[in-house]
Amino acid sequence: MKLADFAILSCGVLLNALAQLGLKAATQVTGPLVAGDGSVWKRGLDLLVVPSLWYALCAYGLSVIVWLVGLSRVPVSQAYPLLSMGYVINIGLAWWLLGEVPNAQRVAGIGVIVLGVVLVTRS
Repeated sequence: MKLADFAILSCGVLLNALAQLGLKAATQVTGPLVAGDGSVWKRGLDLLVVPSLWYALCAYGLSVIVWLVGLSRVPVSQAYPLLSMGYVINIGLAWWLLGEVPNAQRVAGIGVIVLGVVLVTRS
């Protein structure tokens, strides 16, 4: 895989991971959507005015466009495993931005993911 193709696909993965973090940040404002008091609709409507929800949705949309550009240049069997790098990016950013501390088992799993992605991209 060429470096430029890897960079394009990596941007798509990064945007996707940022979208996930934005969605989580939005739900931290509203609280759980499914709560015991039956306020699903109210919380859903509250969520619609949280800016990070809209930033996350924009990041998703942009990630799809960037991903399409990457897929037009690389076989899907080579590109798709790169989406697994989203786990790595997401756990690091969630730790840094949201204070979610990963345990040893998650860190080991991420090591396996990174090794797999390296093997696939070099093929």
